[in-house]
Amino acid sequence: MPNLDVPFDSWASTVDWLLGAPLRIVLILVFAVVARWAAHRAIKGVVERAATRADDHERSSLERVFDSAAGVRRERRRQRALTMGSLLRSIATFTIATVALLTIMAELGMPLAPLLTSAGIGGVALGFGAQSLVKDFLSGVFMIIEDQYGVGDFIDTGEAVGTVEEVSLRVTRLRDASGVVWFIRNGEIIRIGNKSQGWAMATIDIPVAYDEDPAQVIPMLREVTAQVYADPEWSTKLLEEPTVAGVESVSGGTMTLRIFAKCRPGEQWGVPRVIRERAKERFDTEGVRGPRITPFGDAQA
Repeated sequence: MPNLDVPFDSWASTVDWLLGAPLRIVLILVFAVVARWAAHRAIKGVVERAATRADDHERSSLERVFDSAAGVRRERRRQRALTMGSLLRSIATFTIATVALLTIMAELGMPLAPLLTSAGIGGVALGFGAQSLVKDFLSGVFMIIEDQYGVGDFIDTGEAVGTVEEVSLRVTRLRDASGVVWFIRNGEIIRIGNKSQGWAMATIDIPVAYDEDPAQVIPMLREVTAQVYADPEWSTKLLEEPTVAGVESVSGGTMTLRIFAKCRPGEQWGVPRVIRERAKERFDTEGVRGPRITPFGDAQA
């Protein structure tokens, strides 16, 4: 019958080995899992707070009420939180996993110097070859963090003007008024003009005949703007009652009156149309004449 007795030294050496590198490896894995959980939790809180602060940037209290009622603000914050949260969580996971793997390799006695040297050389080569990609990536990160624009915003990038349909970390996709879809690399965007953030100012010029009396025409326009502002259909689109600035210019038999209307983003095209339409109706009723059209023959004479 074989002898099953194991020498005490063998058991002691086995226990010492188990309490050495294997135990430290298990502790490293546990620490990595806990660190990943803590990092993801912290990232979630930071991203949500940053998104909330950006939503309040340059927005009036009235605009915040409108946006909250329409769900625009919540959707914008949700999209930004999802994008930034996903990016930062991926970076945190990759960093923690890399550190844990290198630490475990060191515990197993594997040489790290050649591996780190090769990785460093490969990183330098990759950095030189992917400079534009890294530039696009970093620009996209800062655009999202700073809330420069979002899906649905009407922006001017210098190269193209249109409505944003998608924002990623590398490219921004927008569609212009002609229906053309533009794909713009984030790293190539030098400036951004956002026409949908905060509020918009509509400038409306109303031309009338040169010899009309401004003291009579201007009060008519003030009544027209007050009626538009009181209209339930347009009161939610205007942030304040439009202002009749007065006579803007007089030339060529035409007197031009100017109106300013502070309105919600995207309404700076519809508001001027309704004001011009109602101003014409009022002028027709009151007998206010428009600019005199000079025949071509008279102009030549």
